[in-house]
Amino acid sequence: MSLIVTGSIGIDTVITPTGRADDILGGSCTYFAAAASFFAPVRIVAAVGDDFPDEHMAVFDHFNVDATGLEVRAGSKTFRWTGEYQQDMNDRDTLDVQQGVLAEPLPAVPKAFRATEYVFLANTHPAGQMELRASFPQAKLVVADTMDLWLNTALDELKALLRQIDGLVLNDSEALMLTGERNMVVAAQKIVDMGPKFVVIKKGEHGCMLLHEDGVAALPAFPASKVVDPTGAGDSFAGGMMGYLAEADRTDLATLKRALAYGTIVASYNIESFSLERLKTLCRTEIDQRLAQFADAVRFDA
Repeated sequence: MSLIVTGSIGIDTVITPTGRADDILGGSCTYFAAAASFFAPVRIVAAVGDDFPDEHMAVFDHFNVDATGLEVRAGSKTFRWTGEYQQDMNDRDTLDVQQGVLAEPLPAVPKAFRATEYVFLANTHPAGQMELRASFPQAKLVVADTMDLWLNTALDELKALLRQIDGLVLNDSEALMLTGERNMVVAAQKIVDMGPKFVVIKKGEHGCMLLHEDGVAALPAFPASKVVDPTGAGDSFAGGMMGYLAEADRTDLATLKRALAYGTIVASYNIESFSLERLKTLCRTEIDQRLAQFADAVRFDA
C-alpha cells in the first residue's frame, strides 16, 4: 500500500560531541520518507525555497520517493535549523531557526495522491494537519506527530485533530504536558480517550510505549554502540513504523508491535551518521538482520 507524509524539509547545521556538519539535508518529512522507503512506496507533500540545493533534491530519487508533491517556491527560502547536542546526546540547544517556507501556507495535495490509504501528518501546526487530513477521505490509517510548541499555543486545535486521526506519536514530556499525568500508561489512556485508537509515546534512549484500544506494549531502544547524530531519530522511527504498517496493510495490535520494532531498528541505523548518510547505504536485509538480533535480546520465554 502507498504511504504519504506531509511535513518539513530543511537544511540543517548540526553540532555534536562527535563533530559538526553544515548545510545538510534535514526535516521531519525527509527522515520519515527515507526510513519508510525500505518498506513501501512513499509520497511526500512539502515545500522548499528556490535555494534548495540540487544535491539534496537527488536524495529523494535515491530512496525512490515520489516527490510530485514537493513544491519549490520561487522567491522563498528553505527552512533552516542549527542545533548543538550536549555531551550525553540526550539534550540539545537550538542555536538558530529560519522558518522560510514553513511560515507560508501549506502546499496543496496533488489530486493523484488523495487516494493514499496510509497517511502520516508530520509535525506542523494542528490546524494545518487538519486541513491536510481532509485531503485523504479514503485513508485506512492516519497518524500524526506533534510537539510542545503546539501544546502551548494551539491546544484547542490539537484536541480537535485528535478526534480526526487514528494514532498519535509524541514523546514522554509532551504526553505529560497534554494530560498532566506523569505515569505514561495513565497519560496514554487519557490521550486515547480524546479520540485516537492508539498512542505511541517515545522515551528516547529508553525506548517507546504503545497503548492501543486492544492492549499495551513496550519496547526498549536498540542497544546502539555508535551514536554520531540523534537528529531525525524520532522521524525515522515513525517512518519505519508507518512503512511497515503500509507494507503489512494491517493495523491490529500484533502488527503495530512489530511496526514499533521496525521503527526502533531503522532509527538505530539513522543515528550512526549525520543526516541520511547511513540510511543511504542501508538495505532491507541489514534491517531484518538487526531486527532478529533485537528480538533475541528482548525475548525472555524458553
